[in-house]
Amino acid sequence: MRVFTMLFLSMLVFMSGCGKSEQPVTKKSPKAHLVEVITAQQQVVAVKRERTGTLKAIQEIQIFNQQEGRIIALPFYEGDRVNKNEIVARLDGRLLEAQLSRASALRLKAEKDVKRISGLVDRRLTSQTEFTRVETELAVAQADEKVLQTQLDYTTLHAPISGIISARLTEQGNIAERYTHLLTISDQRSLITQVPVSELLLNKLKLGDPVAVSIDALNDTQMPGNQTQQGKITRIYPNLDPVTRTGTVEIELNPAPVGARPGQLARVTLRTQEAERLLIPFMALRRSTEGEYVFTVDKQQQAQASAVVTGLRIDDAIEILSGIDSGAQVVVRGFTNLRPNMPVSVVNAADTEKINNNDKSTDNMTIKSTAQ
Repeated sequence: MRVFTMLFLSMLVFMSGCGKSEQPVTKKSPKAHLVEVITAQQQVVAVKRERTGTLKAIQEIQIFNQQEGRIIALPFYEGDRVNKNEIVARLDGRLLEAQLSRASALRLKAEKDVKRISGLVDRRLTSQTEFTRVETELAVAQADEKVLQTQLDYTTLHAPISGIISARLTEQGNIAERYTHLLTISDQRSLITQVPVSELLLNKLKLGDPVAVSIDALNDTQMPGNQTQQGKITRIYPNLDPVTRTGTVEIELNPAPVGARPGQLARVTLRTQEAERLLIPFMALRRSTEGEYVFTVDKQQQAQASAVVTGLRIDDAIEILSGIDSGAQVVVRGFTNLRPNMPVSVVNAADTEKINNNDKSTDNMTIKSTAQ
């Protein structure tokens, strides 16, 4: 009886187990990747770049002597102002004066010989060969006299320009060999500086563009008007450095501000004309072995990698020349494990800032949106 009861209970348990229906297994959909995006828009931007340079005089001339001799006059010192054609140095020319007197006497004798022989030739009392000889002697005497006169003129040195004596390299009484550097004269009424400029920016500048120049030595709180000077681009060099891909731009300060001197540090702010550009935050730009790209979000809310060609970097933004159009949704945060065709969920900037407040401060460029 006990065995029968146990078999009956086992059958009931088996039948109750078979009567239960299997529950269907539901697959969970993958969780969307959280990203923050911005809308790429065309904006009117004036590009600014600050470069440093060294001030130089607009013209600086080194004075060398072309005739050797003892210096008998050197009246000017560093800082003295001289006028054009003013005598700045004189060498002892007594030996040359004596040689010039001798050459002049020989030239006078040769002139008389030519006059005398010419009369004899007319009367057929001498040959034409004799007349040619005295003519040659006259020409040689005239040339010798001219050479000595030029050498004597070289003993007196005149200022080729009006300016300031910036270097005095010898003293009166010294013996100056030929081609010795005696003085340097600089015209400091205008000052120039040369700065390197990227090839991307160089073609956007032109001669005559205004430039803001700040001279550290003049940035005195007691002289606020001297803090920023207005200069202009006077020369753009045609060749670029093949290593750095930069060209040289020359800026002139005319007139030179009070207190400005050659050798001082100048900070130059270059500003291009306003132009319409497609800009995105620089942090949105990605790089790989195949080049630069950005992640965008398509209409199906999926991430796509778009190859781009970039232009100028403008503070915290980068110019996009091609690859995406205005209005594209560009990912700026959420790149970790982000892959093409991955479903994404766009998080607005306000929610993101609550989580991460390490955003970079807004750049100081002046931007006007064309949508306004």
